[in-house]
Formats: sequence, structure tokens, C-alpha cells
Amino acid sequence: MELTFSGLSGILVMLFYGLLMLGIGMITYVRNKSVHSSLSEYYLGGRGLGTLVLFFTFFATQYSGNTVIGYSAEAYRAGYSNLVSVPFFIMIILVYLLFAPRMYMLSKKHNIVTPVDWLQLLFQSRAVSILAAVLMLYALANFLLEQLVAIGQGVSGLTGGTVPYQVGVIFFIIIMVLYGWLGGMRSVAYTDTMQGISLLLGVFLLLVGTMIYFGGISSAGEYIQSYSPEKLGVPEGGGLVRWLNFLVLVGIGAAVYPNAIQRIFSAKSEKALKRSLTQMSWMPFLTAGVVFIIGIIGYNAFPDLNTEESEQLVGMMASAVASQNLFFYVAMILLFGGIIAAIVSTADSVLLTFSSIISKDIYGRYINPGATDNKKIMVGKIAGVIAIGILLIIAWNPPGTLYQIFVLKLEVLIQTAPAIILGLYWKRSHAKSVFTGMLVGTILAACLTLAGLTPLGIFSGIWGLIVNLVIYISGSLMFGKVDIEKEKMEEVGIG
Repeated sequence: MELTFSGLSGILVMLFYGLLMLGIGMITYVRNKSVHSSLSEYYLGGRGLGTLVLFFTFFATQYSGNTVIGYSAEAYRAGYSNLVSVPFFIMIILVYLLFAPRMYMLSKKHNIVTPVDWLQLLFQSRAVSILAAVLMLYALANFLLEQLVAIGQGVSGLTGGTVPYQVGVIFFIIIMVLYGWLGGMRSVAYTDTMQGISLLLGVFLLLVGTMIYFGGISSAGEYIQSYSPEKLGVPEGGGLVRWLNFLVLVGIGAAVYPNAIQRIFSAKSEKALKRSLTQMSWMPFLTAGVVFIIGIIGYNAFPDLNTEESEQLVGMMASAVASQNLFFYVAMILLFGGIIAAIVSTADSVLLTFSSIISKDIYGRYINPGATDNKKIMVGKIAGVIAIGILLIIAWNPPGTLYQIFVLKLEVLIQTAPAIILGLYWKRSHAKSVFTGMLVGTILAACLTLAGLTPLGIFSGIWGLIVNLVIYISGSLMFGKVDIEKEKMEEVGIG
């Protein structure tokens, strides 16, 4: 038996997962028809997400279907040094724990809906809010573009090319927009739960299958020692600097993703938030760690793959495992469907947050402050659809000159971290210094990235963050806060 989803079987798998997500959105809408009555209800699920749903929606934000495919391939190519991918995800959890509980309490007290809303509360500065909104929208659009491309590639690969790339993208975009429009954050969170369960089970069963049929990690290690001993070492020199760069860039940058922050605001209680983050602390080992092992075992299954071939490693191993018996065949259907559902669920959360910033922070604050919540939500929905249309055009025929602009995502987004995190604790923060640091850090990171420069081996985003922090801290120490501003910060709950 071979794992193949070509023809009718591939279409049925795609339809099953797509209609399941749409069904979740319809049920959510029927059970909660007041979803469009307020921004908080639509974009934050009425601030009522419990521990389990909150855990899975954080999981879907942090791990996508690309994690399974990409990290396995990277482990195959890099060897044991790729084990450092696990600390990347641990770092994200540590950063969450640094600011999330306190942010949640203040956001609930002041009815905060978006991350930009949060910065407006902290600094009362139009300049800071607009700049942060631009940076966040850029990062979200970038992230959404990646997911749209991944959806098309995933569907095409899943169905063996029976469903073309373009058809797969259009199908799941329509499904995603429909259930997002119907249920807002609740629909997104519940579909995250479905895809998270499917992905976890599929990855675990793939690990079991590969260990049964290809041997464990020890035998793979023996093979590597014999034929590629350099892949058994740990990072040294430039590799260690690169590892530290990724640790800071991914750990901090991913934790301040706008869609991740919005999940903090969505928690039912501080207790539910802390429990979900505590449970998330296991996931780097159960997801990134398991994916790493699968990539290493791949040496036994398919030795000597080149770079392009290694990108297909998960599919090749899943096909080999599924060919053994009916149980693993069904399990691999679960895995591949879960991978696509995971990519879609990442895309829907990004789209929802993108729409919320447009509706609440751009339209509602500056264009039409008197608009009703219902109208703001509609503007956000329309803006989201327009954004998808533009991104689809780019995804269809991506111009090569835009590649470097796309890779700026984390380098740019991390420049908002000092304002989001440090501003939470330091009442002496000076709004003009915050703005200047964020702007200069962004410009520096963009220039270095576009020029392809990494002075001393340090990433452009880290250089930008360093300069950002120096300007922020020194400016705040020099100018501080006048008395009336200190009083306002104390009223908010900062310091």
C-alpha cells in the first residue's frame, strides 16, 4: 500500500478538513450570534477563552505545519547542531511569562483590544501608535503571505498534484474568510484546537512509525558518525554566534507577534493564561524535539539527499511508513491533513489580528472615531479581504527584487518589543524616546538587511534592537516624565 492522495481520495481529504473548519465557524456563529456586537467579542472571543482552547490557540500561533516540514529537513541537513531549535521555542515561552500575566491584568482593566491599543494606553502618543501599527501590519502581511504560499504548496503536495497550487489556495482562503467572518476569534481558536490535536497525533504516530521501521536515533547516529561525522558536533565560532542571534530574534520577536499578544487579551482569567503557558512549556520538546528526531532518523531511511530533496523528507518518510499497514496509512492521512489545517489556522489568526488593527487603530481611532463597533468590524473584514487579494497577486508571481523585503519580518517586528515589554514596567518611559528608538532601530535593521550586512556576525534586527534600546533608555533617563505624566502612568498601573 502506498500513501497517495491523488485523484478522488486527495480531493476528499481536502474537502473534509475544509468543511470541518467551516462547520466549526457556523456552529460558533449559531451559538453566539452576538459575535459582531462588539470589538471585544469579535476579536477577543469575549475575553472568554479557557485554559484548553487558549493552550491550543497559542500552540497554533507558535507552531505551524511548516514547523513539521521545515525543521525536519533542517535537522537532516545540519545534523545534531539543529537540536538548538528546541531552545528557540523555550525562549518564546520565557518571554511570554515575563510580560503576559501583567499585560493581561492591565488589558482587562482598560478594555484593550489590540497591541497598538496597548501602546496607546502606555504612551498616549499618536506617533508611537502609528509607527507600531505600520510595523505590525507589515509583519502580519509578510507572515500571511508565507502562509498563503504554504497552503498552495501543501495542498498540491498532499494531493500529488491533483489539486493545483492555485485551486488549493483559493479553496482554503474562501473557507478561512467564511468561518472567520462568522465567528471571529472563537472560530479561529476552536479551529486551532482541532488542527492542534490532529497535528500532535500525526507527528507522534509518524515518530513511532519511523522508529519501528527505520530504527531509533542511536542507529541514525552511528550512520552519521560513519559517513558525516561533522554533523555530530555542536555549534562553534560563527555557528554559536548565529545560534545566539536566532535565540534572541526568534525568542523575543515571536513573543511580540501581534496575533500572539491578542491571545493574551483573550484569556478568560489570569489563572487560565498562566496554566496555558505552563502547558506550552512542554511543547518545544514534544513538537520541535520530536521533529528533530524524525529528521535525524531520516538518515537511515533516505541517506544522501540533496538540499532540494531533503525538503520532501517528511512526505517521503510518511509515505514509507503508511505503506506498511492500514493503521499507519490512516495515521498519515491525519498528519498531512493536520499540516494543512495548521497552516490555515496560522493564517486565520494573522488575518484576524491584521483586520483588528485596521478597524480599531487606524479606522476607529483616526479616520472615523464615532463609528459603531459593528461598522469598525465590517471595515476590518473588508480590509482583510483586500489585503489577501493583494498578497495573492504577489504570491502568484513574486518578483525576485522583493525577496529581501519579505525576510525583514522579525528584524522589523522586534523593534516594537522594548515599547511593549519595557513600557509595561517602567513608568519613566519617555514617549518621544520610545518613538525615536523604534524608528531608528527599524531603519538600521532594514538598511543592513537590504545591504546583506551582518557586522560581527550579528543579525540586522539585533543591531536595530540594540540601538533602539540605547535611544529608548538614555532618552527616558534624560527626559523622564513630568509629574502629571507620572500620575497618568500610575493610574494605568505602570511602575
